[in-house]
Amino acid sequence: MDSPITIRLGARARQRIATEGLQAADVAIIPAAAGGPKGLILHGIDKWLFGEWLPSAPRPRKLIGASIGSWRMAAAAFHDPVAAHKRLAYHYSHQTYPDKVDAAYVTRACSGLLDEVLDGRAAEPLSNPNYHLSVIAVRGIGALGRTQGSRWREMAGFLLAAGGNAVSRGRLASSLERVVFHDVRDDMAWLRASFDGFASHFVGLNENNVRDALLASGSIPLVLQAVTNIAGAPAGVYWDGGLIDYHLHLPYQQNPGLVLYPHFTDHIVPGWLDKSMPWRRARGAALENLILVSPSPKFLARLANGKLPDRSDFKRYGQNHNARIRDWTFAVDESERLAEALASWIEKPDLRVALDLQS
Repeated sequence: MDSPITIRLGARARQRIATEGLQAADVAIIPAAAGGPKGLILHGIDKWLFGEWLPSAPRPRKLIGASIGSWRMAAAAFHDPVAAHKRLAYHYSHQTYPDKVDAAYVTRACSGLLDEVLDGRAAEPLSNPNYHLSVIAVRGIGALGRTQGSRWREMAGFLLAAGGNAVSRGRLASSLERVVFHDVRDDMAWLRASFDGFASHFVGLNENNVRDALLASGSIPLVLQAVTNIAGAPAGVYWDGGLIDYHLHLPYQQNPGLVLYPHFTDHIVPGWLDKSMPWRRARGAALENLILVSPSPKFLARLANGKLPDRSDFKRYGQNHNARIRDWTFAVDESERLAEALASWIEKPDLRVALDLQS
């Protein structure tokens, strides 16, 4: 029977699993990509990982995410991660919008959605003894640092940024900076050395800024309003962390532990603006300790429209909210099959079915 998951391994991860197997204690980092509704397909894996497998071997672990990925990792760090993930999947799937909305409306709606997930306990993920949460956002500089709430200035600034990124990813660094909001128990030494040309700021998370950091991390330009005045962070305007770190191509090789990466696709794209540029897909030493788990093509073919839920569905279904919610809920339910397949593989890893991550 065809597996619903695809597993890709970095070279050192493959060697380690071949000689030692795979235990929960081996996992040091769990990244979570941006990608909006696509992240719903990882619901089953998230519940199993954080509700069953990882708690079987408690240890400090780094949870790092951008956009919806940061919301997933925040949910994972709640004292009851299964309940938190259920809140996230339900309220995210049940979003509805009128036919014509502006960024202010979407911001209010997403802010309310986030509040449902946090359940009045925004700081709870920061007290988990086993998980250190990091939330990635971006800060505008240059033209994007002077938008002053103007949609037209924002549009012009992002057109300029996209044009520069089309020439080289390095040029995007003149428009955006990475901001890592992190658990203060983690010094983030593995990310502090420059690794990709983007200036980075590190801001400790606390009860006064964790909600705003999560909202900023998911604030898609021109769709939501930028977040400003985040406590403890440099002054400025903040947007979706996926703009720089879409799939979190980070220097994981700095940590000796394994990186377990449940992902909605079988490759890693550095930034959101790189999606249409396959030559920019991640390669190199950062992937050597990585276990990438994603839905298989045959699994995806079973979903509504033969694809993952995504933001285009809001346009596809229009005002037929019930149909979209039905199909997104079906994807969430089907995600349990991914968790079952991953649990089975981890119990007895078959390296013959695991592909090379950089092939």
